[in-house]
Amino acid sequence: MTDAQSKPNPGPRRILSGVQPSGKLHLGNYFGAIKQHIALQEEGQCFYFIADYHALTTTQDAKALSERTRDVALDYLALGLDPKKAAYFRQSDVPEVTELAWILGTVTPMGLLERAVSYKEKVEKGIEASVGLFTYPVLMAADILIYRSHLVPVGKDQVQHLEMTRDIAEKFNRVYGNVFPIPKERLDKESKVPGVDGQKMSKSYGNTIEIFAEGKPLQKTLMAIVTDSTKVEDPKDPDKCNVFALYSLFATPEEKEALAARYRAGGMGYGDAKKLLLEKINGYFGPAREKRKELAAHPDDVEDVLRDGAKRARAEAQATMALVREAVGMKASSVG
Repeated sequence: MTDAQSKPNPGPRRILSGVQPSGKLHLGNYFGAIKQHIALQEEGQCFYFIADYHALTTTQDAKALSERTRDVALDYLALGLDPKKAAYFRQSDVPEVTELAWILGTVTPMGLLERAVSYKEKVEKGIEASVGLFTYPVLMAADILIYRSHLVPVGKDQVQHLEMTRDIAEKFNRVYGNVFPIPKERLDKESKVPGVDGQKMSKSYGNTIEIFAEGKPLQKTLMAIVTDSTKVEDPKDPDKCNVFALYSLFATPEEKEALAARYRAGGMGYGDAKKLLLEKINGYFGPAREKRKELAAHPDDVEDVLRDGAKRARAEAQATMALVREAVGMKASSVG
């Protein structure tokens, strides 16, 4: 083991997260992950990427992938991601990650991948059981390890993948020397975000409220939120109401309590509650909507952000791959 391999990461802790460009981002994405990602910019050296390689396991439409990748970039930048604080880039702009995925795959036991719950669930939902879908956790491990990340914010559904990343990193370190720090997960704040049908908000359920919807489309979506049949004049239970749950995500404690009192007193219909929710959403995301429109009008500026982020990320990736290549007995790459 060389001195370079045994040294811990220099500088502040590194934070890594990615988001698949699989469709329009919604309130569940925002309160479950994006809001925390933006806040973490102040807590460490962040690498945030648009996971277009991963998206190929479910999106095999070139135009759709390109448009969704652009949309995710616009969304994050409009919502407060600061490219001066975080390296923001497309996964595919750092090709070293696929090289590392192959090398990690050579030390990853088949049994580890066969236990992946996410793979089984996706196949059960009808997604083709491709090699890419099966080896998804190895590419995710490469995403994390190539930047020698310390912290990875994830939802509960990704915790197993983080555990697999640790297993893969530890196996590599045992075989070839102490190259990789062992990353830890940070569970995203558990926010209960119901969809319009009351189930967990998810694109797969078709029940989402898009972050950047506005005007009549947004109003139509909110008016479709499922409620019970309690009459206008009768008292209502705020704790059993999807509209109230969504309103609570935006409201101050005082506003939340005031609306709860109106529910319990009776005399207020769910239509009125939906109008209050509409006002809250418009007020909260209004500035981001305007910023997004400005960004969309200057696509070259957005592309510059992604290129700069990729340049910074790739420098770190190449440094890691120099260690990996040395460890496994390969010469350092001469390709820039």
